[in-house]
Amino acid sequence: MVHRVAVIGAGPSGLSSVKACLDEGMLPTCFESSDDLGGLWRFKAMSEPNRASIYRSLTINTSKEMICFSDFPIPADYPNYMHHSKILRYLKMYAEHFHLLQHVRFQTSVKTIRERPDFSRSGQWEVVTEGGGGQEEKHVFDAVICCSGHYTYPNLPLKDFPGIETFAGRYLHSWDYKGPEDMCGKRVVVIGIGNSGSDIAVESSRVAQQVYMSTRRGAWVIRQVSDNGLPVDMKYNTRFVHILFQLLPTNVMNWLGEKKVNAMYDHTMYALKPKHRLFSQIPVINDDLPFRMLSGSVILKPNVKEIRGSSVLFDDGSTVEDVDAIVFATGYNYAFPYMPSSAVYRSGHRVGLYKHVFPPDLEHPTLAVVGFIHALGAIMPQAEIQARWVARVFKGHKKLPSNQVMMKAVDKDTKDMENSYVLSKLAPLHVDFVSYMDEVAGEVGARPSLLWLFFTDYQLFKRILWGPVTAYQYRLVGPGKWAGARGAIFTQFDRMFKPLKTRELEVEKASVSSRLMKLSLIAVAGAVGIYYVHVRHPAAMTTLLSKLRPQTA
Repeated sequence: MVHRVAVIGAGPSGLSSVKACLDEGMLPTCFESSDDLGGLWRFKAMSEPNRASIYRSLTINTSKEMICFSDFPIPADYPNYMHHSKILRYLKMYAEHFHLLQHVRFQTSVKTIRERPDFSRSGQWEVVTEGGGGQEEKHVFDAVICCSGHYTYPNLPLKDFPGIETFAGRYLHSWDYKGPEDMCGKRVVVIGIGNSGSDIAVESSRVAQQVYMSTRRGAWVIRQVSDNGLPVDMKYNTRFVHILFQLLPTNVMNWLGEKKVNAMYDHTMYALKPKHRLFSQIPVINDDLPFRMLSGSVILKPNVKEIRGSSVLFDDGSTVEDVDAIVFATGYNYAFPYMPSSAVYRSGHRVGLYKHVFPPDLEHPTLAVVGFIHALGAIMPQAEIQARWVARVFKGHKKLPSNQVMMKAVDKDTKDMENSYVLSKLAPLHVDFVSYMDEVAGEVGARPSLLWLFFTDYQLFKRILWGPVTAYQYRLVGPGKWAGARGAIFTQFDRMFKPLKTRELEVEKASVSSRLMKLSLIAVAGAVGIYYVHVRHPAAMTTLLSKLRPQTA
C-alpha cells in the first residue's frame, strides 16, 4: 500500500500532485531545487541552469477561468490574461489555502531515483537528493511523481546555421531573454515563430531599429481578444464546439476555422500561411504581431540559410546586413536525467507514457509523470486531473491494465498523433484538450454526464454544453466532489467581467421610438422580400396563398 510519495518540483503540476496525495490520505514530500515555489512562473533576472526561465513582461495567453484549479477559482478582480507575477501569487494562495507548503522542501534537488533491490515485491524507490549546501541524502518512498516540466533544457541547434561562429554580434536562446533593453536601436533577427518568438519579436520591435522574424513553415496566428471582446478560449473552447469536431470531418472544421482566422487578417497577404491546416498544430496566440508587421517594425523572412559575419542569408536569396543580435526561439529538449533508463519507454520520438502519465513497462505502477502534456489549453487543469488519477492509482482505488495492453495503447497514441498533427522531435506530443480531460476524468470517476444533467439540472446542462470547458466541471461528481463547483460554473462569466467594470455606465433603456424604428425596419425588409418574390416569381405568391386557404368539401 502506497503511503509516502515523493513529488519532484513545486510548480503547478507539483502543487496539484501534493494536494491530490493529501486528498487520498497519503503523505507527500515535494522536493524543489529553488528557494520558492512556482516552477515556470517564478521570474529570475538571470536564467539558472536546469530550470525554466521566463521574460519580465510575460503575460499568459490563456484566460484565468481556463487556467485555474478546479476547486480554487482565481480572484474575480484579477485580469483575464495575467502577468506572471499574478500567476505566481495565485499559486502561493493555492498552496497556503490547502496547507501544502509544509510538505515542500526547498533548495533540495533530486539527483537520482532508482528501484529498490526489493522493487519486485515492494514497488519502492530510492530517491537521492542534494541540499543547498551540497550534502546528499537518501530516502525511501513508496511512489514517485515527476513534475519537472519540459521548458528546462533550451534547444540551441547551432550546427543547423552554417557560419554562426563568424557572427560578430550577440546570439542567445529565448530561454536567456529577459527584456528588450539590450535590443534598443539594433537590428535583430528572431529565429522561430512560436509563442515565445512572436512575443520577443513584438516586444523588441518597439525599441529596435528593425526586427526580422525567420520561419521555416509559417504559422496560424489567432487573437486572444475574440468576438465581442471575450477571451478567445472562453468563446470557443466549449463542449458544443468539441461535439462539432466529433460530428464534422476535420477538413470542414479546418475550413471553418481558417475562414474565421483569415477574416481577422489574411494569412496569405501577411505571408504567414503555413503548409499545415489550422488544427494540425497549436497556433500562435498573439494580438500584436499583425500590427507590428503592418507598421513594418517586424518583417517576416524564410528560413536562415547561412550567417556571414554580421550578415544573415535566407533561403529565398535575400540578405539582411548589419545584424546586431540573433534570438533563437527554437524550443526545448525534454529529459528526465534523474530517472533510470529502465523507466523510460520509447515510442517514436517521444517518451511513451500510458495516457501520457504512467511508464507502461514497470512491474509496479508506482512512478508517474504529471504535467508532461501539450494541448491548446492550459497546463494547470490537465496536470491537476492527471494528479488526481495518479493518487487514485497509488492508493489502490484504480487499477491499470497489463503492461502489454498499456504498451500497445502508447504505440497506438503515437501513430494517431502522427496522423492527426504536425509533430517534431522537440514537440512529439499533442492531445485534444477536451477529449483528454474527459478521458482522464473518466479514470478518476469525475467526468460529468451531459445526458444525466439534461434530465436532472437543465440550467447547469446549458452552461456546460454552451459555456467554456472550465476545470470546475470535473468537481461536480465522483471522488473529490466540491460543493462549490456548480456555483463556480454559474459565476465564471461574472469573474471574467469583474476586472473590466472599472467605471459605472448608465444602462440605456430601449425607448418607444427605437422599438417602433426596429418594427418599421422589419416591416420594410419583409415588404421588400415579398415584392422581390412577386417580381421574380409572380406565380409563387398565388400558389402559396392557395395552399394556406382552407379546403372546402
